[in-house]
Amino acid sequence: MANKQLHPSIEEFKAFIKVNPKIMKEAKSGKVTLQELYEDWYLLGPDDPRWTELEEGSTGHKQEDSKDKDKEGTENKSVWMSSIMDTLKNMDQNQLQGYIANLNQALGTIQGVISQFSATNNSSGKSADSNPQKPTGPFSFRKD
Repeated sequence: MANKQLHPSIEEFKAFIKVNPKIMKEAKSGKVTLQELYEDWYLLGPDDPRWTELEEGSTGHKQEDSKDKDKEGTENKSVWMSSIMDTLKNMDQNQLQGYIANLNQALGTIQGVISQFSATNNSSGKSADSNPQKPTGPFSFRKD
């Protein structure tokens, strides 16, 4: 295999990560990608306060708090999903199908009423604005 030369800025970034291993931990945790970190490093430079905060660990408490919130949110979601699954398992399939059929009938009735009102409004609006004579055939011919 041929040894490919990387761009010098990428080599510098790799060296920067080796010096600051907490940056790599942040990428491995899934919060950000290496591409995002590289772009930030390239734009902000290696002396940006973001990198010193990571090295000092001053954001460690914030990260732990966010991890706790994420953990609670995940637990709440899993509890919610398990309760829904239990409810679905305990439901009678025939009864559920009956409810769906009733809902379908109700929606059909509502659609019918709406179409009747729209047809009534359209025909009354046309008769008031247009000529009261209707063409007798499929083609409308006008006399000069």
